[in-house]
Amino acid sequence: MMHPRRILFLCTGNSCRSQMAEGFAHQLGAGLIEAESAGIEAHGQNPRAIRAMAEIGIDIASQESTRVTDAMIERAELVITVCGHADEHCPILPPGVEKDHWPFDDPAGATGSEEEIMDVFRLIRNEIGSRIEEYLQHLKTGQARYG
Repeated sequence: MMHPRRILFLCTGNSCRSQMAEGFAHQLGAGLIEAESAGIEAHGQNPRAIRAMAEIGIDIASQESTRVTDAMIERAELVITVCGHADEHCPILPPGVEKDHWPFDDPAGATGSEEEIMDVFRLIRNEIGSRIEEYLQHLKTGQARYG
């Protein structure tokens, strides 16, 4: 039996995209993934990200917005950056820690009515969920790039 993949989702502020990715990983990847998320900085959780995830039955309200630490990186087998800034500023990874980049637009930059902004959060949420599902399929079949 394979041990769960230890994944760190890294973003700029650990408020939206990385939080959603961690939530999906916990919900969909139980037994296959041990996930945590962090940011280059910690901006606090975005209430719209919490709301968007709650709409599909995933509670991320108890997750914390944290700044990446050396210990987090050392625990990880795979660091996945979910935005360009985090990809460019990703700390140097120790030998054996793989890195991948899954670029997602920042929903926090959305403008318009509240419903229009939430639609952007839902779109990014769904993109992240699809990417996690795709990764899990590859992991289950032994075809994951880092699996």
